Amino acid sequence: MNRPQPIIKVIIPAFNEEQSIGKVIAEIPDVVAEIIVVSNNSSDNTETVAKKAGATVLTESQKGYGYACLKGMEYIAQQPMKPDIVVFLDGDYSDYPEELTKIIRPIIEDDVDLVIGARDKRLREKGSMTFPQIFGNWLATFLMRLFFNSRFTDLGPFRAIKYSKLLALQMEDKTYGWTVEMQLKALRKKYTHVEVPVRYKNRIGVSKVSGTLKGAVMAGVKILGWIFKYSFKKQ
Repeated sequence: MNRPQPIIKVIIPAFNEEQSIGKVIAEIPDVVAEIIVVSNNSSDNTETVAKKAGATVLTESQKGYGYACLKGMEYIAQQPMKPDIVVFLDGDYSDYPEELTKIIRPIIEDDVDLVIGARDKRLREKGSMTFPQIFGNWLATFLMRLFFNSRFTDLGPFRAIKYSKLLALQMEDKTYGWTVEMQLKALRKKYTHVEVPVRYKNRIGVSKVSGTLKGAVMAGVKILGWIFKYSFKKQ
């Protein structure tokens, strides 16, 4: 008996990604029902390019990765057609959008709740991750193993989750802590989860987080804050 085709929607936070967003949208597989680009106070032509490429475009004036993700979720909640799976993907073309099929496969075939696209060192293009990113990922995942017996190796932004499970997480982070919040809450709720190795390449343009000292420091503080908050929080 054939399984019904799951409804898949993609949320792409984007801040000044006019050079890359069209490429990202073009390479997303046809299995996706809707691509939602959330322009996070962009001052360039991100919105125009995304609309021309066929995406639903939303605007979020409050700067912050989490703000953009929450805006996308708010939009989905108001639509009559709810998805089975939500995929989060960056708009800078550092991921390979065609690997979306690989990321959603464990959910469809094995009923897994959450899948993280892990930026495997062997599959990363040289220079695609900065030292603060590499160290921050190592430290965060080490502490998650220490405090939560986690097996996560990455906080990769390319990820898929069942929509019902995403809602149950009651996500709240507005800025840099979005990814780690999702993984920590999934651990606390004992969601089934896996990592899928994905390729990673140098992004188009300059990173708004790891590309600046302030961004790297703020991201690190936020990520560690979430980890320690959950380390001492009662079950």
